[in-house]
Amino acid sequence: MKVVDHIREANGKTLFSFEILPPVKGESVQNIFDAIDPLMEFKPPFIDVTYHREEYMYKKRENGLLERVTTRKRPGTVGICAAILNKYGVDPVPHIICGGFNKEETENALIDLDFLGVENVLVLRGDAIKSEGRFEPDPEGHSYASELMDQVLELNQGIYLHDEVTRNPTNFSIGVAGYPEKHFEAPSLKSDMKYLKLKVDKGAEYIVTQMFFDNDKYFEFVGKCRANGINVPIIPGLKPITTLKHMSLLPSIFHVDLPDALVDELEKCKSNAEVREVGIEWCIHQSKDLMERGAPVLHYYTMSKSKVVKRIAEALF
Repeated sequence: MKVVDHIREANGKTLFSFEILPPVKGESVQNIFDAIDPLMEFKPPFIDVTYHREEYMYKKRENGLLERVTTRKRPGTVGICAAILNKYGVDPVPHIICGGFNKEETENALIDLDFLGVENVLVLRGDAIKSEGRFEPDPEGHSYASELMDQVLELNQGIYLHDEVTRNPTNFSIGVAGYPEKHFEAPSLKSDMKYLKLKVDKGAEYIVTQMFFDNDKYFEFVGKCRANGINVPIIPGLKPITTLKHMSLLPSIFHVDLPDALVDELEKCKSNAEVREVGIEWCIHQSKDLMERGAPVLHYYTMSKSKVVKRIAEALF
């Protein structure tokens, strides 16, 4: 079932969902099951599965030439989607990204997902890898999420690469990302909103936000979207803070602000255990407020670690 249909059938009830990471190379699918199992009691109608491009470095060989060596790879998004469908009967939402993929690789992944019966995709540009100063698209790929959307939409019309005839159409419902505090590369929030509206006008059916820690920013973002004619469901993304490092890492990596009240409480903590308790309580408070004010879904970024999110969900669902 499509994400928007799950939301429609909930009749205003806030749903629970979460995102998982594919395991690193060498780990098994059991790592995924171990992350999902504790959260199934909260009846998630869909589970997001991220898609990570490979990271690499150049290693100098004895002959003086440089050899490209893959240093990090998270394989298996398509396979994980199959496992989720088979084991849990829950709709997976694979992330489809621009970075590291050419158009043919993207088409092949989408064909495989369609064969499995996957009906949802979250279309993203993706981030730069550590060896890049800024995002660099594949020479035969897409530079922007809106371009990637066009390829998915063409497949939904039965238009495939290099084919002169129309084939069987796919049936993907497309979600896109939204940034309550503005995408860090956008020159202004107005500009960011313009391109978000472009994606919705093309056919995006729902929006999932970047994490935020101040609910007012989410509701201000929703208000701006509505004022600009963006009327699709807007799903808030939530991330509980669990370590002292998050105080500096989350703002620097994800370009989000932490409210003063949260920072004040975190600065009192003397250990990660204390930070975790503050983070859980803050996220529960955020979640309750979002539910009371009509958020369609609460979507948690678990980083494939479910214990903290389980405690939050126990207080809500």
